[in-house]
Amino acid sequence: MAEVRFENVRKVFPGETVAVDEFTLTIQDGEFMILVGPSGCGKTTALRLVAGLEKPTSGEIAIDGRVINDLTPRDRDIAMVFQNYALYPHMTVYRNLAFGLKQRKVPKDQIDRRVSEASTMLGLDDLLKRRPAQLSGGQRQRVAMGRALVREPKAFLLDEPLSNLDAKLRVQMRAELKQLHHRLGITTIYVTHDQVEAMTLGDRIAVMSAGRLQQVGAPQDVYDHPVNMFVAAFIGSPAMNLLRGTARDGRITAGDLTVPVAGVPDGEVVLGLRPEGLRPSSDGQPSLEFEVQVVEPLGDEVIVHGTVSGQLAEIETGEEKAEIPAGLPGSRAVITARFDPQVRPAPGTRMALGVVPERVHVFDARTGTAIR
Repeated sequence: MAEVRFENVRKVFPGETVAVDEFTLTIQDGEFMILVGPSGCGKTTALRLVAGLEKPTSGEIAIDGRVINDLTPRDRDIAMVFQNYALYPHMTVYRNLAFGLKQRKVPKDQIDRRVSEASTMLGLDDLLKRRPAQLSGGQRQRVAMGRALVREPKAFLLDEPLSNLDAKLRVQMRAELKQLHHRLGITTIYVTHDQVEAMTLGDRIAVMSAGRLQQVGAPQDVYDHPVNMFVAAFIGSPAMNLLRGTARDGRITAGDLTVPVAGVPDGEVVLGLRPEGLRPSSDGQPSLEFEVQVVEPLGDEVIVHGTVSGQLAEIETGEEKAEIPAGLPGSRAVITARFDPQVRPAPGTRMALGVVPERVHVFDARTGTAIR
């Protein structure tokens, strides 16, 4: 096990494409760190820099206090699990697990011991004589994990290892990965674009956008206290609703909603409303008129999409601007609410959505940084 440290790391590809920019992050010994962000944010490049598959343009990367910028991948003592499993199709499961150890000339008795321990831990004992084509997706993923595990590395690097699995199997493998990490305690860096994986797996998450680190913290802390609009909109499913508003005398007005929010300076702001924080209005509660458009009953909850008066906020992601969620033509803004299963409004109806002032988020309209 070992600490992994990025210090002002920058990676520029030919054509002046900046993939990682001034990236500073420390992954503690034994920590499960998630790098999360949209496609193209630089998270996989950061992982490849640790693995030695890419070389930083500037800055330092260290493992266990030793700078590894100029070390070959072979000399870094890390193990990587790829998105596509990368198993040898002509080899049995046993030979796939043992291949890396044989290349390093590990004695046969040690190879047998390590393969046996890993296969038992991952439930592969009955599959050792099969080839990858005879395995399911989940079994192949376990073999890929086992091949990394037998190395007994200082750190695991996982690049979206569950993205090729179906939804039910992803949930199962998430639980297995978490149990495996608790059992082994090996420093792990896990790359994903799926914020649900990030929230459920990581000890901490590092949110990236346009090559830059936006926020690092425990999953619940990042969800509860996003530092800017990008993090607020990216972490959470469905995404946070972001409406342009005006603060004046301790109150914020956004469309037909007026909500008391103490400590916010007068001026243009962005009001953030989590879908799960919106409910059919009760008497005396700040509310906004909601026109229902689409209802998605999911069994344990109901997701409702509709429009309200007002304007959506734009999110600065670095090179382009994107609205989250996307708006429809006209002067109304599309927002999303999450209701209990017994609340199922009909499309086309209008209802008042109540807002709890203590649960709203407020951002500076110019910089996008959180005010509260």
